[in-house]
Amino acid sequence: MDCALLLLSLWALAGSASLQTAGLCPERLLGQERRRTCPRTCTLDQDCGSKRQCLCDGQCGLSCVAPGRTCPWPLPVAENADLRLLSPTHSFSALLEVRCKPGFTLSSGLDAVIRRCQGDRQWSGDEPTCTEAQTAELEPEETLSCPLPQDVTDMFNIQGNASVGTWIHYSCQSGADLVGSSENFCQENQTWQYPHPICKKVFCQPPRDVEFGYVVAVQRTEYEVGFDVHFLCKKNFLLDGPQKVTCLSNGSWSKASPHCRTRCLIPAERSRVEIGGVKRWPFDVTDAMVPHGENVTFFCKHPNKMCSYTAAQTCFDGLLHPPACYLEPTWLQYKLFPHRLVSEIEACEPEEMD
Repeated sequence: MDCALLLLSLWALAGSASLQTAGLCPERLLGQERRRTCPRTCTLDQDCGSKRQCLCDGQCGLSCVAPGRTCPWPLPVAENADLRLLSPTHSFSALLEVRCKPGFTLSSGLDAVIRRCQGDRQWSGDEPTCTEAQTAELEPEETLSCPLPQDVTDMFNIQGNASVGTWIHYSCQSGADLVGSSENFCQENQTWQYPHPICKKVFCQPPRDVEFGYVVAVQRTEYEVGFDVHFLCKKNFLLDGPQKVTCLSNGSWSKASPHCRTRCLIPAERSRVEIGGVKRWPFDVTDAMVPHGENVTFFCKHPNKMCSYTAAQTCFDGLLHPPACYLEPTWLQYKLFPHRLVSEIEACEPEEMD
C-alpha cells in the first residue's frame, strides 16, 4: 500500500459519532478495513431496536452498532512497536496509535498508524509490521510542523503532535460536542488536510412536567451540562421515580421524570385488613386510605371450611381492587355476629388449602 492510499484509509476510519453528526459518514464499502461483513444499515436510531444505535462504523457507513462494545485491550506486547490508546476507553470508535520503537520503521514509511475499534469488536486494518531501519547515517533534518491557532488549542484537548506527516486527534472539553472530523493530518506543505472542527456547547431541554408535582429549579428554556433538577409532589401524593435528574453531556437527562401517584381508598368497611403486617379496621386508618405502592392484605373464607386465608393487593396510583375471593360482610353480620367475620375466624392450616 503506498503512502497516499494509507492516508486515505486512515481518514476513512475517523471517529464515527463525530462524522455522523457532520454528515461525513463514508459510503458502505469494505475497502481497507478487511471486514467480512458489515452490520445492518440504518439512517436513524429507530431502525436499530432498543439495544443498538445508528452510528458511523468506518467504511461500513451508517450501521446498527451496540455503542458499549469494546475491542481487545490491552493487546499483547509488540516486539518492535509501542501501542498507545488515544481514547479514554477501548469501546466502539476508540483510536489506537501504533509507533515503531527506535531503530525500526513501518513498511509504509509513516511515523505511526491509527487503528479504530469497529462495530465487530476488532481493531481496523492489519497489524502494522515494524522492520529494522537502515543503519546508514542521515543528515539531520529540520522538523517541520503545521500551525495550530490559539483558539484551536484553547478549545480542544489535542493528542499527538503537529509535525509534518503525523496525525492529531481532537476532543472537546466537557459539555460540548465536536462538529467535524476528530482527526487531522499535517501535510508536507505544512497545511492541515481538513479544516479544524468546532466544539458546540450542549444543552438539555426542560424536563417533562410532573402532574400533581413541582420542578424545583430556576425555569429556563435550556439547561447546561451538569445542572441538577429536583422534583417534589403535592400533599397526599407519593413520588414514583427519581427525586433528582442531571443534564448529561449528550444533551439528555440522567433519568426520566418521575410521577406523583395518588392514594387508594381501602375497598372494605366491615372487615379488618392487614397493612404493614398489622391487622386494622379501615376506619382506624387515616382517611381510610393507603399510599401508592402499599400492600393491603384481605381475608377470604375457605369455600368448604370455617377458616380464612389471605390475598394481597397493591395500591397503584389511586386504584386498589379487592381480590376476587373477598366478600364484604353485611351490616347484620357485622353488628350481630362480629366474631364470625372472616377476618376474625381462625386461619386455615396449610394442608387445608391443598
